[in-house]
Amino acid sequence: MLFCGINPSMLSAARGHHFARPGNRFWPALHLAGLTPRRLSPDEDGELPAFGLGVTNLVDRPTRTAAELAAEELRDGAEAVAGLVMRYRPRVLAVLGVTAWRVASRRPGAAIGRQPERVGGAETWVVPNPSGLNAHHQLSDLARIYARLRR
Repeated sequence: MLFCGINPSMLSAARGHHFARPGNRFWPALHLAGLTPRRLSPDEDGELPAFGLGVTNLVDRPTRTAAELAAEELRDGAEAVAGLVMRYRPRVLAVLGVTAWRVASRRPGAAIGRQPERVGGAETWVVPNPSGLNAHHQLSDLARIYARLRR
C-alpha cells in the first residue's frame, strides 16, 4: 500500500521525514489499524517498506498550508504518483486528503472512499487527511479507515 500525502509541512521538510508535526495522526493511525506492529515515529519512515507500506506526496514543495499549492502543481503531482505506482506496483494507493485530490484528479465531485479510476494500475482510495487540523475525523476514524484498506 502506498500512502500519498498532499505535500510536506515546513517541519516535515526541515526534519526530512513524513508527517513530522506532533499533532499529525498518521503514525498512531497506522499502528491502531494493524498496519505496523508498533507506533513508529516520523524518523522511522524508512522502515515502512518492511511492512509492505510506502509513503510519498503529491507535491514535494513544503508549505505552511496545502492551500498555498497551485492546481497545476497538484495535477503534475498526480501524474508523478501514477508513475511511482507503475514502478513499485502497490495493490492500493491511499490519497490522504479529498480536497487536494479533487483538484489533482480533475474530479471536483470526488468523495472519500474507493475511487472509480485506478491510478497507475492500483486500486485507489481517498481517505481523510491525518493532520491534527482536520477536526472532521478523529484518530479512531482514521484507524478504522486504514484497517479497511488493509483488507
